[in-house]
Amino acid sequence: MINTFTKLVFKGQRNFRKMSTSSQYVTEVLKVDPTSIDFDIQDRLTISDPITEQNLTKAAQILSKSTQIVAFPSETVYGLGGNSFNDDSIRNIYKAKNRPSDNPLISHISSISQIPRLFNVELPEIYKPLIEKFWPGPLTILIPNLPDSKISSLTTAGQSTIAIRLPSHPIARALIHLADVPVAAPSANASTRPSPTQAAHVYHDLEGKVPLILDGGPSDVGVESTVIDGLSNPPILLRPGGVSLEEIKKIGGELWKDVRVAKKLADDSDEPVKTPGMKYKHYSPTAKVILVSDESKILEYIKIHDLNDKKLALLTSQHFKGDSFDGIVDSLGRTKKEVSTNLFKLLRHLDEDLSVDYIFVESVDIADEGLAIMNRLQKAASETI
Repeated sequence: MINTFTKLVFKGQRNFRKMSTSSQYVTEVLKVDPTSIDFDIQDRLTISDPITEQNLTKAAQILSKSTQIVAFPSETVYGLGGNSFNDDSIRNIYKAKNRPSDNPLISHISSISQIPRLFNVELPEIYKPLIEKFWPGPLTILIPNLPDSKISSLTTAGQSTIAIRLPSHPIARALIHLADVPVAAPSANASTRPSPTQAAHVYHDLEGKVPLILDGGPSDVGVESTVIDGLSNPPILLRPGGVSLEEIKKIGGELWKDVRVAKKLADDSDEPVKTPGMKYKHYSPTAKVILVSDESKILEYIKIHDLNDKKLALLTSQHFKGDSFDGIVDSLGRTKKEVSTNLFKLLRHLDEDLSVDYIFVESVDIADEGLAIMNRLQKAASETI
């Protein structure tokens, strides 16, 4: 049993938390500098900062030589990484997150050359134009899971495909390169909670459940990767994310012009899940989230539901003003890229730091980044008005 106090500093904020007697680890948070990391055109890695190299090496050894797991930043959100080949490592991911075991994991790589070496499969031709444009980056593809694959069946949830991604964040990529194993890494949050875009978010959810968090600053994209299935005919967009549907059609060319968007599966569905985000409630803070398309309906909702004694917040974006709203008003940003980057961060801030009861969020249209934004908001929201 662990009975101690852990003192951490995140961006000048002091955070004192007493470890639960049921905690498994004293969670260590190590700083890493993404600007000190470089990959050349031949995927050779150099790290100029000795402390960053030391901390990355420590995390990589955890992944490659043990069954423990590590949280780390990517350009999308913070990930909770384990060895995709190791059953016990994957079990530790599911345990830490309290994640349903039929929800498969994305395996992350550090170079395209790892695909044939680690998975014993060649990259399908249909993905090549998209990968040339969006890798490294927030795009996940499905490749065949062949009988001689070393991938854990727990990583794929027993599926005949493997979801893989090559992240662009230098810390994520360097960690995977040093570990030299595919790193299964869902978002580093408790299951159903808003995804983490800062190390402090990870610590809030998983303190005592993971041994190590690499703190490399905030994630830029703010929502998870786009997941596509080019093995189906026509191809399928399984989860909208950092690469838009419009970009996939434009860059993918003729083979991707008829790409269809998969529907979310019901939580009680028996249909196999090909990728994260197709099933189960996601991204929800403790506060009740109300998705709003018409600002004039908010005051009526507050009156009907007698919320005048509740702590309320409104997140605006492109059109709402919030002038008559009696509560906290904050902006997600004027562009969809800004909304995407700020969404999870502000949901967590209002919920965890300001303890609001209800969060009203302005909806956006589904063009470009809007499809991914609305996908996340519809899963987080209890109601739409």
